[in-house]
Amino acid sequence: MTFFVVPAIQPVHRARAPRSGHSMPRRRAVSAILAAAFGAVALCAQAAIVPPGVQLAAKQELVRNNASEVETLDPNFVESVPANNVSEDLFEGLTATDPDGNVQPGVAEKWEQKDPTTWIFHLRKNAKWSNGEAVTANDFVYGCQRLVDPKLASPSAGTFGKFLLNGAEIIAGKKPVSELGVRAIDANTLEVKTPYPVPFLASLVSNTTLGPVNKAAVEKYGRDWTKPGKIVSNGAFVLKEWQVNSKLVLVKNPNYWDASRVPLTQVTYLPVEDENSDLKLFQSGENDFMMQLPSGTYAKYKQQFPADIKNSPILGLRYYSFNNKDPLLKDVRVRKALSMVIDRDILAQRVTADGQIPSYGVMPKGIKGADVTAYDWSTWPMAKRVEEAKKLLAEAGVKPGTKLRFAMNTSEYHKKMAIFAASEWKTKLGLDTEIEAMEFKVLIKKRHTGDYQIARNGWTADYNDATTFLTLVQCNSEQNDNSSCNPKADALIKEANATTDQAKRTQLQTEAAKLAMDDYPMLPLLQYTLVRLVKSYVGGYSLKNPLDRYSSKDLYIVKH
Repeated sequence: MTFFVVPAIQPVHRARAPRSGHSMPRRRAVSAILAAAFGAVALCAQAAIVPPGVQLAAKQELVRNNASEVETLDPNFVESVPANNVSEDLFEGLTATDPDGNVQPGVAEKWEQKDPTTWIFHLRKNAKWSNGEAVTANDFVYGCQRLVDPKLASPSAGTFGKFLLNGAEIIAGKKPVSELGVRAIDANTLEVKTPYPVPFLASLVSNTTLGPVNKAAVEKYGRDWTKPGKIVSNGAFVLKEWQVNSKLVLVKNPNYWDASRVPLTQVTYLPVEDENSDLKLFQSGENDFMMQLPSGTYAKYKQQFPADIKNSPILGLRYYSFNNKDPLLKDVRVRKALSMVIDRDILAQRVTADGQIPSYGVMPKGIKGADVTAYDWSTWPMAKRVEEAKKLLAEAGVKPGTKLRFAMNTSEYHKKMAIFAASEWKTKLGLDTEIEAMEFKVLIKKRHTGDYQIARNGWTADYNDATTFLTLVQCNSEQNDNSSCNPKADALIKEANATTDQAKRTQLQTEAAKLAMDDYPMLPLLQYTLVRLVKSYVGGYSLKNPLDRYSSKDLYIVKH
């Protein structure tokens, strides 16, 4: 068995000063070391890397906007980007990611792949819960079993549980949770079995959704176990205060195994959904880390705040969900027509104006495990697209003046995008759109229950593999808010899962994505870039992070 060692990452200078209030449940990157089949892996762990000569401020406190109120702090139930941001500060999985998105040791200090479907993780003996007790392999077993327990109905169960042996069957109620492919060999050794080869597993388990849960705290407090004073966590920070719709305050966890290398002593998350309000807080010095600039303002604030502006593409997709069960939208011709007439180039260049990439499929550029595809009509002149769209609506019996209902979360950014889409549908197809804005958590609920016609949506990768985007269009997936299903595409995905031939796997997943998208289950719009302002004195922020994943333990405040 080959043993691989990755040299410690040398300190580098990073730009000093992308998750927003989007329903994108997460992201993660696959380290190049994972390509080494069936090998033991040991990586050099790290917290914040402070470059030589950089002086830290005496006060290490950060305020960052999170774009909305979190729906929960329970790691098995977190779903949205805001909730995952906080969860990654409070909890730590088997692995973690550095500011550039590379896989790093978390609670597991090393791991090995024994065969295509069996992995062994060796836990560090100094990993502790915030109450001082040791984190053990059984805590991971409990967390994973709790995730897939159908009695709890976690919204992320299918997204992550399907990668664990018997996970899908347990979620469906066909097998007991005790048969999940996660077991403790001893207190510090965990075995994870998968139902098929999952080459990106080390990246996948950096998600706190698959992390440890303190059973004693859950059993003592029930649903209240995540409240201040009751929550027991194992991450770099602990929960001090949670004022709903006001702020969420975390403080450094003295029992975290790498606490000595975590500079920040306090992190305050703000749930500000409106980008203009976020901007005002930044300008007044009340916020160090914006979530996202208002649409169309990138050029202006790049000039005004050249040292603070941050912009880089990430593995994320902005899209609109179509309710495929809606009386009007159940006709594929209607869904296709609505997609054809949206001019993504104008949307990207004039509306959002922040460097985003027009998208005509479910896969973003840079994703591993599938190729980017686009609809044939994406290269047609707009006049031809409109002509074809009108024919499709006529064939479907949809007349001008027909009303569409559009649901979105409160946000000036998304409002401008929605107004643009409504204008496209009105001027080109004669359709009227009623836009309804609501709190983000309300939008999530409406999408999951199918209480909408068209809804604003978005997704950023949980890990760098095509499967994280395929979950948006797979049959019976919790993240398929469209209620769409293409059995042939699902069959291709199943075939791809079974192969260890990576070229064949990529081909099959590419075909599956194209086949599913030919049903027009959703309306892909843009590949994310998250343009934000981060104070120049906030260190540790990298522009090489494809997953917009910035753990507070990697950040620090420079003397200024």
